[in-house]
Amino acid sequence: MSGNPNSMSILDLITAESMVVPLAATDKQQAIDNLMDHLGTTSNLKDIEELKHLVWTRENQRSTGIGNGLAIPHGKCDSISKLVLVIGVLEEPIEFDSVDGKPVKMIALLLSPCDQIAEHIQALGKISRLMNDEGFRNSAYGCQSPEQLFELIKATSE
Repeated sequence: MSGNPNSMSILDLITAESMVVPLAATDKQQAIDNLMDHLGTTSNLKDIEELKHLVWTRENQRSTGIGNGLAIPHGKCDSISKLVLVIGVLEEPIEFDSVDGKPVKMIALLLSPCDQIAEHIQALGKISRLMNDEGFRNSAYGCQSPEQLFELIKATSE
């Protein structure tokens, strides 16, 4: 990723390994924990429990369920050196206290270093814009594997 945050692509943040399809969870906390556990096994992040607490603390301040079946839990932490994104498509929609009152079908969890505020905001915006596309959303909700979701995001982002 270059120094210009405007040049960031969502593809700079993900691989097929960053996808959890299907994501098994029956509530918000379990979904966040499962995504964080996935990061713990696929990345070099340290102290996943501390990061879970950080994301959950942010979630308790205000729900990150942004509507249209999407939630973007996120947090900033000094112990990471670059933005990290993991995306899960839930087996069954779950309640997430979303702004539109509807259950969530997909969760994009973003972690950022504390000193990368512009990049953090840029990434949140790119995820939100991607999910505003109804065709993309419907296709993403139907994905059956991590590779299928990654290829869909790749095709949509190019």
